[in-house]
Amino acid sequence: MPSTLPDGEPSPIDGALPSHALQTLGQRPFGFYVHVPFCAVRCGYCDFNTYTAAELGHSPGASRAGYAASVIAEIRLARKLLGDRDLPVQTVFFGGGTPTLLSPGALTSIVTALRDEFGLAPGAEVTIESNPDSVSVADLEALRAGGVNRVSFGMQSAVPSVLQVLDRTHDPARVPQVVSWARQAGFDQVSLDLIYGTSGESLSDWRHSLDAAIALEPDHVSAYALIVEEGTALARQVRRGAIARPDNDDLADKYGVADVVLSAAGLGWYEVSNWARDELARCQHNLGYWAGADWWGAGPGAHSHVGGVRWWNVKHPVPYADRLAGGVSPAAGREVLGAESRRVERVLLEIRLATGLPVDVLDEAGRAAVPDLAGDGLVEVVANTLLLTQRGRLLADAVVRGLLP
Repeated sequence: MPSTLPDGEPSPIDGALPSHALQTLGQRPFGFYVHVPFCAVRCGYCDFNTYTAAELGHSPGASRAGYAASVIAEIRLARKLLGDRDLPVQTVFFGGGTPTLLSPGALTSIVTALRDEFGLAPGAEVTIESNPDSVSVADLEALRAGGVNRVSFGMQSAVPSVLQVLDRTHDPARVPQVVSWARQAGFDQVSLDLIYGTSGESLSDWRHSLDAAIALEPDHVSAYALIVEEGTALARQVRRGAIARPDNDDLADKYGVADVVLSAAGLGWYEVSNWARDELARCQHNLGYWAGADWWGAGPGAHSHVGGVRWWNVKHPVPYADRLAGGVSPAAGREVLGAESRRVERVLLEIRLATGLPVDVLDEAGRAAVPDLAGDGLVEVVANTLLLTQRGRLLADAVVRGLLP
């Protein structure tokens, strides 16, 4: 969850949505994102809306112990604002921050609240992100018993020097242990997150991390290029020359290696930065984002989208909790997306998927750009659907600029 909030119009104090946003509710997948803003240590590259205990102090509302109660209050507010219609939750995603810094009991109480207020759809995907050093076998067993069925571990790298540059504190040897614990606890879906392009990371370092990841037989791997976000400690280090900025050619080489290695291990790409063992192992929650589904984001700084209306909560945990305790919506602002804005977002997001983008979504200028993009080896058209080639995945931003001149 990014640390900066967009511009927009003020959100109503009660959080009420326009009637037109509710008209098609239930016609698209509906999910819940739960932002847990707590971290043991702030990583130098991270631009997410997160806080360490030292940053938050002991203010009421900033306590981990009381955090679940605030989220549950927002879930109840969501039920009230979305009305009485049947709206089972198909996906739940606990992100952060480090969600597993909360107790398993606090986390599963949120799952229970969602089940009580909305109901969970049969086979609902319930994901939790976790750092390898923030969870025990007992924690994982309690989470699985409480309805969480998918876990994503922030592995990032198997090379200690790379983890050090990223300010990651876990021992690489911890990753095989927590994956084994997750399997023991009954998790059928285990995902690993990797980052490539860190200063000082060689191609052999990256290959070692990939090999270490696939040796654990994950169901899903996310591999993200390191991005230097303004306002982060990493950006300050780059600015003063202490750390080199990621090199685009190096990033391209490492992406190519990732695709080859992961594909050879039986993990197929389904989004530019994501590979899964099969269709069932794809992250259904994130697919909802990319396909324009509806979701409610609970927690400070969390974003929501329902029927073409997007809104975002206040950033800091204390005013977030205070608003809910006072019976007021935590929403800070919102925007109503017009038809053209929604079309542009479809292009931005769906082109990144292996299923591709229907050519009919493009306007006249975008369709006119397709032959040149195909001629450059960036896209191909199959059954009136625009698909990225591997080279196109490397240059996805350039493809988007071509399609949205």
